[in-house]
Amino acid sequence: MTLPLEGVKIADFSWVGAGPRATKDMADFGAMVIKIESRKRLDLGRLSPPFAGKGRDPDASAFFAITNTSKMGVTINLGDPRGVEVAKKLVAWADIVVENFSHGYMDRVGLSFETLKSIKPDIIQVSVSVAGREGPLGTLRGYGNSAAALSGLAALSGWPDRDPHMPPFAYGDVVAPMFATVAMLAALEHRDRTGEGQHIDISQVEPLVHVLSDCLAREQAGGFAKPGNRSPSMAPHGAFPCRGKDQWCAIAVADDVQWTMLAELVGVGGDARFATLSGRKANEDALESLIADWTDGQDKHVLADRLSALGIAAEAVNDGRDVFTDPELATNGHYHRIDHPKLGRCDLPGPPMRFSAAEMRVENPPCLGEHNREVFVDLLGMDPAEVDALVQEGALA
Repeated sequence: MTLPLEGVKIADFSWVGAGPRATKDMADFGAMVIKIESRKRLDLGRLSPPFAGKGRDPDASAFFAITNTSKMGVTINLGDPRGVEVAKKLVAWADIVVENFSHGYMDRVGLSFETLKSIKPDIIQVSVSVAGREGPLGTLRGYGNSAAALSGLAALSGWPDRDPHMPPFAYGDVVAPMFATVAMLAALEHRDRTGEGQHIDISQVEPLVHVLSDCLAREQAGGFAKPGNRSPSMAPHGAFPCRGKDQWCAIAVADDVQWTMLAELVGVGGDARFATLSGRKANEDALESLIADWTDGQDKHVLADRLSALGIAAEAVNDGRDVFTDPELATNGHYHRIDHPKLGRCDLPGPPMRFSAAEMRVENPPCLGEHNREVFVDLLGMDPAEVDALVQEGALA
C-alpha cells in the first residue's frame, strides 16, 4: 500500500492553527510539506501551552506538535530580500502554497499570487483568513474567536439567562482548515484535468456559517433560544453529576418509553408530573434535581453502560485523561507514538479516517529549522557555503 498523497509538494507559510491544521492532514496522508518559519517572529503555535518539561521551549509545545505532524521545517526571514529569493525557490518546487498572514503581507514581501504565477504558472495558492480577502472585512485581522463572534456561533452558545459564550477554543481555526483540505484536493484534481492553477480564498466565518446555518435560520425565525444542555424535544437532556470531582454522565431520553425505564431506576415511576414530555418540560428543574441526586455517587462509565444497555442514550463525559485512554480510540489506532527530541515519547492524534487500500503516517513535527540543510542544499541544490552564510547573516533565520 502507498500513501494517497505521496508526490504532492506543499510550501507551508501558514502559522498558529488556521492553515497548519490543513497542511497537517495533507502531510499525514503523504504529501511532502515544508513548513516555513522564522526565528525573527516565532509561530505563535510554538509559544502555546502545554509544554513538555520546564519553561517555554518553542520545540516542546504540544499544541504545535499536534498541528504540525509529518512536516519538514525550515527557517526563512521574509523580511530579508535574500530570504524571499530562497522562498521563491520553494514556490518553484511546490504544487501548493499555503498562507494565513494578514491581508497584503504576501504582496508586501514580494510573494503576491501574480508573482507566484510568474514563477510557476500552474501554482495553487490557499489563503486562510478570518473573513476572507474580499469585501468590507477583507482587511480584518483576528483569530478564531473573532470568527466565532462574526458567524453567530457565540450568540447561539451558552444559557438563556447568561451572556453569549465564546467557545473554549478557536473553533474557526478548526473548521476552516477542513474546507482548506478539501479545496486543495479539488484544486489538484482541477489542475490535473486543465493544467490550471488558482488562488483559493477561505475565510473562517463562512465555514462556521455553513455548519451553523440551520440554527441561524431557526433563530431568525424566532424558534431558537440558547438552550444550555436542554433540548426542546427531549427531557431529561443534560449532563448529571457522578462520583468524583467534576465527573458527569450525559443522559438523553427520547420518548415516554425510555422515560418509563429510567423513572423506575430513579424511583419516580409513579410521579405523574413526569409521565409525558410536556410534563417533564414543565417541571424540568425538579426533574433534573431528582436525576442528579440519583446519579451522584455512581461511576460515570458503569452508569452509562447500564443505561445504554436499556436503549437510553447515555455516555460518560470524558475528560482529557479519559479521552487519551479511551479503548475505542485505542482499538482504532487513533493515537500514534512518536519519539521527539524535546517532547520525548508521546502519543499524537492521527487522521480520523481509515483507508482500506492506502496508508497514512504520523511522524515527528519539525524542530525550528531542523531541515534547513536537507531542504536548501539537498532538495533545492543551493551551495552549502551560501546557505551557511545566509543563516549566519539572518536571511535564513
